[in-house]
Amino acid sequence: MATKQAIVVGSGFAGLSAATFLSNAGYKTIVLEKNNQLGGRARQLSAKGFKFDMGPSWYWMPDVFERYFSRFNKSTSDYYKLIRLDPSYSVVFDENDKLDIPANYHTLRACFETIEKGSARNLDKFLEEAAFKYKVGINDLVYKPARSLMEFINFRLLINMIKMDIFGSFQSHINKYFRSKRIHQLLEFPILFLGALAKNTPALYSLMNYADIKLGTWYPEGGMRVVVDGMIELARDKGVDFRTSCEANGFVYSGNSIVGVKADHQTIPADIVVAGADYHHVETQLLEKRFRTYSDAYWDSRLLAPSSLLFYLGFNKKIEGLTHHTLFFDKPFGPHAQAIYESKKWPSDPLFYVNIPSKTDPTVAPENCENMMVLIPVAAGIEDKEEIREKYFDIVFDRFKTYLGDDIRKYIVYKKSYAHNDFRADYHAFKGNAYGLANTLRQTAILKPSIKSKKVKNLYFTGQLTVPGPGVPPSLISGEVVAKEIIKDFPINQEIE
Repeated sequence: MATKQAIVVGSGFAGLSAATFLSNAGYKTIVLEKNNQLGGRARQLSAKGFKFDMGPSWYWMPDVFERYFSRFNKSTSDYYKLIRLDPSYSVVFDENDKLDIPANYHTLRACFETIEKGSARNLDKFLEEAAFKYKVGINDLVYKPARSLMEFINFRLLINMIKMDIFGSFQSHINKYFRSKRIHQLLEFPILFLGALAKNTPALYSLMNYADIKLGTWYPEGGMRVVVDGMIELARDKGVDFRTSCEANGFVYSGNSIVGVKADHQTIPADIVVAGADYHHVETQLLEKRFRTYSDAYWDSRLLAPSSLLFYLGFNKKIEGLTHHTLFFDKPFGPHAQAIYESKKWPSDPLFYVNIPSKTDPTVAPENCENMMVLIPVAAGIEDKEEIREKYFDIVFDRFKTYLGDDIRKYIVYKKSYAHNDFRADYHAFKGNAYGLANTLRQTAILKPSIKSKKVKNLYFTGQLTVPGPGVPPSLISGEVVAKEIIKDFPINQEIE
């Protein structure tokens, strides 16, 4: 019997993960990628001797990556070398106040204590709860396909969900332990970049603080791109067929099943289709209208995680005063978050993040030079013009001048900006989003867009607009989860109807 052919649309982390699991299980698997480089948002930009990770730059939750490779009897060390960063990252609160977050937990406790008396002991309690949430959340919740409420009707799981304070808010949870505004900012920053306002985010997501503080911030030598390269190498070893510059633009149907994917002036036969591309784009542009599960009104009602305004910059000298990861929280936190999630407009005084991997890795920039990525999280769906980008470039570099005492603009020898219009053009990203759906209670588990089409028998979805959510580790998990559902629904030894 001929094996079933699975077509995976999109080669981001979720698409690569799904394709590898399917191919390993015996499906003939083809990945279609519209761009000329595999990796989705995790592409690499090379220019003038500088190398930039265009998308993800934080390596958190190392256990999830290790678990992924171990599923194929491999280890991360078979593909790349990890370096634990110390400090994990730095936070600039004003021009005279920078806090380096140490990798050592006992040193961090002492640091918290200098900010707020009694906070070291409360940090122990906070992280003890967060560790429980991480263990249960990852093992019992995140790997569920969330296709039915029945998946969660389990007495032990229900008790654990209550213990995890899933219905409380992240903001109220932090308030139980800490009064300091600075500590609140430190603990809330992961959800500002990937989620929603702290008051609208389930307290469950304090598990991210456990990942940050206890599991550490790491750097894969060579940049995040080496993770993608490792996944591609593994996928090819498992027999995955990759086709770049090959954009899917429609489907051929038989009844309520897809039997072919239109791409690159041909139709590729398909027994199963996995959409790792933008969910909204696949539904509204590739599927016939009669097969859509979600309406325009549904999509417009979704709360999106941020888009981003990014600058990729090469400098002809070393930049002192900044670390590998630096967060600029030198302006009020609340107004920027509200601009992203409530008023949905460009922020007046933006917070921003700076990534300089050349501080750790000399291979990503020419000798005695520096590569830098600046990221400003902004609302999805807002106007994106070149003059707006330049306005915010100047805002950021005026703040650098104040903080560093030097106008480092004069050392720039390479510059590229990237924002909403680019996310749309390169990834068909819904409203130019960068991260997917916000992690609110109303957009968790079964309340997210389903991994399985409700109208097309053999169409599945993976990635940041479905379960489990935004971020690189969740995307790896999303690919595994959808592959397992396909293996269950369409076993290799079962005749195709």
